[in-house]
Amino acid sequence: MLDEREQRLVAGFQNGFPLVERPFEAIGRAIGLDEADVLDGLQMLKEKEIIKRIGVVVHHHELGYRANAMVVWDVPDERTREIGERIRASGLVSLCYLRRRCLPHWPYNLYCMIHGRDREETAQRADWITQGCDMQSYAREILFSRRRFKQCGARYF
Repeated sequence: MLDEREQRLVAGFQNGFPLVERPFEAIGRAIGLDEADVLDGLQMLKEKEIIKRIGVVVHHHELGYRANAMVVWDVPDERTREIGERIRASGLVSLCYLRRRCLPHWPYNLYCMIHGRDREETAQRADWITQGCDMQSYAREILFSRRRFKQCGARYF
């Protein structure tokens, strides 16, 4: 259970950070705390594992990236950590994660999200990752998005 101060903190940042020079100060003003209290409070929430991280939600479409694809590979289990780290380090993906296979119909276990200005660019990025991570011999699918849904961060209240 969160106490009243913790609830105010979470409510203050769950809808996103204001695009101002001092966003923690602005959030503090809105919830009746000073900037230092907001920063200390967020650190405390992280230490208590109420939040794990604060990240950015990028609206790719508005930046001109119109072709989004989930690329999936069937990677040997003993190589997933190594290859996942290499994919992350490529700088070409926004998400990379491991999932359970659903055999016999779905053999894929390593997933990543790739964005491009068009399908050709996105497919090319998938090819670069496949080659750069030495995954040419692994089964792969490129699943292009057909619809775009509103993206937002975590909601607690």
